Amino acid sequence: MEAAPAGNYPPTIIHQGDKADLLEKIRPDEIVEIIRNRLMGKEFIEGKWEIVEVLKTRSLTEVGAWDISNLMLCVSSRNVSLSKLKDDEIKKRALNISRQAQVMCLKNWKEYGIKGTDQLGFVHEIVFSNTLITLKQPEGEGIRKMLMGTVNENRTFLGTDNNDQNNNKKGLRGLFRR
Repeated sequence: MEAAPAGNYPPTIIHQGDKADLLEKIRPDEIVEIIRNRLMGKEFIEGKWEIVEVLKTRSLTEVGAWDISNLMLCVSSRNVSLSKLKDDEIKKRALNISRQAQVMCLKNWKEYGIKGTDQLGFVHEIVFSNTLITLKQPEGEGIRKMLMGTVNENRTFLGTDNNDQNNNKKGLRGLFRR
């Protein structure tokens, strides 16, 4: 028995916009911009980043904040959000990136505005936490499965059951034979 052709349904390509919309909403790089400004002692007030006077003595210089944020940016991307990393890979990567931040802070302490060991620990915790959390998001392919589920759901919804279609044709033919 030959399968009946699918009905006149819109192709699933129309629903690729849903997938693109979801991808557009995945923006792990946004937090890096927030962290960069916070490291410089800024706060987002009424639509723009303003320096908080009381934090001037505790903040990093612009060069230091940019270097640290660029280091985090390598794992804060959509590509990483769709990756398939294992737990041990995630932990090693987060530790290596935070160690590199420490090396950078120690080597460039004057240029970065480092005034105490507490700032080193602070930078380490920020870099490690953000990197670990960013890398953990795609663990188990959660985002990938969600995106694939969107496509599969649309295909299932738009698909037809060949048996129902054959039964409807027989029913209609039987109606006109009488």
